[in-house]
Amino acid sequence: MGDYEVVLFTGDLACAGTHNKVFIKLVGTAGTSEFTKFKSVFQRGQKTPTTVFCPTLLGDLVLIELKKQDLFVQRSWYPAKVEVTSPEDKTYSFPIYHWITDSKVHYFREGTGLLTKSLTPVIFCLSWDIYKEEIPHCIRTDTSLPYDVCFSLTKNTEYFSFIFFIIDMIKNASEKNYVIQHWTDDFFFGYQFLNGVNPLMIQCCVELPKNFPVADEIVFPDGQNKLTDEMEVTKGNIFLCDYKLLDGIQTNTINEKKQYLMAPLVLLWKTDGKLKPIAIQLKQKPAEDNPIFFPTDSEHDWLLAKIFVRSADFNLYELNAHLLRTHLLAEVFTLSLLRNLPMVHPLYKLLKPHTRYTLHINSLARTHLINKDGIFTKFAASGGEGAFTILQRSLASLTYSSLCIPDDISMRGLKSVPNFYYRDDGLRLWRIIHRFVLGVLGHYYKSDAEVQKDSEVNKWIYDIYEHGFLSKEETGIPQKFNTVDEMVKFVTMVIFTCSAQHSAVNTGQYDFGAWMPNYPTTMQLPPPTTKGEANENTMLEKFPEVNTTVHGMGTMWLLSKSSADCVFLGNYPEEHFTEEVPLKKIKQFQEDLGKLSADIEDRNKRLDLPYTYLDPKFIENSVSI
Repeated sequence: MGDYEVVLFTGDLACAGTHNKVFIKLVGTAGTSEFTKFKSVFQRGQKTPTTVFCPTLLGDLVLIELKKQDLFVQRSWYPAKVEVTSPEDKTYSFPIYHWITDSKVHYFREGTGLLTKSLTPVIFCLSWDIYKEEIPHCIRTDTSLPYDVCFSLTKNTEYFSFIFFIIDMIKNASEKNYVIQHWTDDFFFGYQFLNGVNPLMIQCCVELPKNFPVADEIVFPDGQNKLTDEMEVTKGNIFLCDYKLLDGIQTNTINEKKQYLMAPLVLLWKTDGKLKPIAIQLKQKPAEDNPIFFPTDSEHDWLLAKIFVRSADFNLYELNAHLLRTHLLAEVFTLSLLRNLPMVHPLYKLLKPHTRYTLHINSLARTHLINKDGIFTKFAASGGEGAFTILQRSLASLTYSSLCIPDDISMRGLKSVPNFYYRDDGLRLWRIIHRFVLGVLGHYYKSDAEVQKDSEVNKWIYDIYEHGFLSKEETGIPQKFNTVDEMVKFVTMVIFTCSAQHSAVNTGQYDFGAWMPNYPTTMQLPPPTTKGEANENTMLEKFPEVNTTVHGMGTMWLLSKSSADCVFLGNYPEEHFTEEVPLKKIKQFQEDLGKLSADIEDRNKRLDLPYTYLDPKFIENSVSI
């Protein structure tokens, strides 16, 4: 016989506590206790102790049962974990981190990671839905979302009160902002393809597209260079951005005016360690009324061509680089995880921090941004049906390799481009995350055979293949894992996508878009069909109207802001892992991230425009905004 000392930790969240009666039962390999009532109330962030008396020893503890008895009204409660010390002085930890909203019995396993099939996943009620054909599937929201996937009270209050600060934000925009000063510069135009919010468009050009007939004598009038020479693999000095996914997109009508969205081709030349645009064609099909613009054209012709490119980039970036490649994929990763893996599974423990708030923010995006009356639908050139066409085309062209930054950089021929901070910081982050994932999962999976027979993890990946990539083999997404290395690479991609990649394409939206001429959400007049007619007045007439600009600025500002309760990469306030080895790996992961952050900060001191979007101390763990 003996006493088991129990300590229950209530989570440090708003409204986490309860005055309801709470009972606990201990389950061991040699017996089970009776339900024991806690004698105290449960306060936010506090410990509540009790003693469970057992007439016989229970053996190793494997499970606890918790139930809450309502007093007058049902009160939700958020227990974080339970620690139990046995009469033999052995301590067991039971991670919970789950809102309990009813009076049913809830079961929680001891914290040691297990690969064997055990309990049904906590949030078993989540199911798939199709928001629109030929885009990744999403969570079904016929009823309200479960508490476990919703914003905290802090996050919810901040999100819905941000709108009141937007007018202040616009009034206080600095006139000395770097973008305002440099938005017309050719080198800054080229810089944004590397270190702006959309570093996914540019690729090394070794052969000109047949629909982009650029002549040597025009781009290099002094005769000192030739395109064919500059495009040789040994030089690799010519780069291409091709917006063919935008060709023929149905455009929006805003303020009763038809809007215009181009599908440009942009040629850039690496010179003096920088990228300089040397030719722009605004439509895909060559024609007399589709001139190719060059830096030697009039100032307004050339600037207007660049503006139409930036507007095209905004529309493709928001839907492809941002919405599809981070938000929608993160939702697929999250939903599959919560549906298929129990809390004791090491992959659940590893990935759970990277799912925080993702289902909630995406549900809000579907009701406030891309729905019939959403902000993007009303105020972007591609809003409405055009947006879904772009999403569908983007998914059809998406590959697994393009989601893995080492493969992506190599395929696009960008290994040697100078001053490419997205690449430099991203590759280091990938290696750090990969080393961490390998260390943690390698502790549990000792052979490829263990991966192959893990039905839960293979159901997770197959759900992703089926619901995220619509069972398209050509994407290269695995349908199952055959080796530890395959699983580690895929999990690395998931963590990188949900944290680093989202930060890279999201955080700088307002930095580059606050000055509307640099990133117009739409253009309300068509581009010039002949050269020499553009002037300042015709350029201003093509810009979006004030209400469109204000809504675009406000949305970009809102989506660029972290909340007060955000959790940054490498931080684990929820203690899902309890064993020594994964805890050591977490500590090493944090040290590696700290070293990278220090190196980035040191480099940025030497830059006119610091690149901070992949500094770990600014990267959130999950897609939460």
